Amino acid sequence: MASDEHADHLVWKRATVDGRSALYGVAGEGLPLLFIHGWGLGQHAYKRSLKRLVNLGCRVWAPALPGFGGTSDLPASERSLGGYAAWVDEFCRVVGLDEPAIVVGHSFGGGVSIKLAHDYPARVRTLVLINSIGGSAWSSKGSVVRSMAERPLWDWGIHFPADVLPGRQLTRVLPVVLEDFLPNVLRNPLAMWRVGGMARRADLTAELEELKRRELPVVVLWGDNDKIIPRDSFDALCAAIGREGEVVSGAHSWLLADPDAFGEVMTNILDVARMAQQLESDEVDERAPTGLARRLLGGLGRRG
Repeated sequence: MASDEHADHLVWKRATVDGRSALYGVAGEGLPLLFIHGWGLGQHAYKRSLKRLVNLGCRVWAPALPGFGGTSDLPASERSLGGYAAWVDEFCRVVGLDEPAIVVGHSFGGGVSIKLAHDYPARVRTLVLINSIGGSAWSSKGSVVRSMAERPLWDWGIHFPADVLPGRQLTRVLPVVLEDFLPNVLRNPLAMWRVGGMARRADLTAELEELKRRELPVVVLWGDNDKIIPRDSFDALCAAIGREGEVVSGAHSWLLADPDAFGEVMTNILDVARMAQQLESDEVDERAPTGLARRLLGGLGRRG
């Protein structure tokens, strides 16, 4: 970075992950934080939100997932949530992110983050899921619950433009979304289609229940006007992890529309994670950090 004046701006770099080119942003000093972006977007769309995390004392890594943002696509045999998680694990190794990190995943990136925490537990100190895929339910009426796999593509698609680009926030959200979305569509439309289908069908109940058994600290955030990830899916995700979620004001892209609100929500989460890290370094009790962080993070969540 050229000067302290722009120390909170992400610097864009390239790396070679599994023999293929990858683009990522990095900035800041302090608590390691890995941010995994949502479907159709990339690391650029979240610049303002990630700047808040840097200013909160984090060293932020923000890779463009395979098939997006200039990062080479995965081989056909690896195109699954598990394949994306394996790629993220290798990315961390390549860039030297060796310490367990706070992993923040939005939308599709939440599903990748769940798989990362499940398959590579040493990578994740705290998991933050923002309007994340992975809940098993699409809708419920009385005792009848319809699974996410039953949700037709037209229903998912009809809500997508209005939810990602809400009218009253359009002027703030549209420019940052288009910065990533249009290049992704033009560069790799098949990847966009495949990942969209993967996100629509994702059911990570088993992985979430295993994270619950391991007592990994998890925070679940959801925008109360989100139609892409419906309330029933959010509730199912919270039930699987055994935690109450925090409901915030906004749609699926609320953290893009209001980076300051995102920064406020993340402040308490980061304070707790930092406390847990300090306990680890002091070697007070090898079981204390996870248990304490889990209890404190439990006080952050609430149902709206």
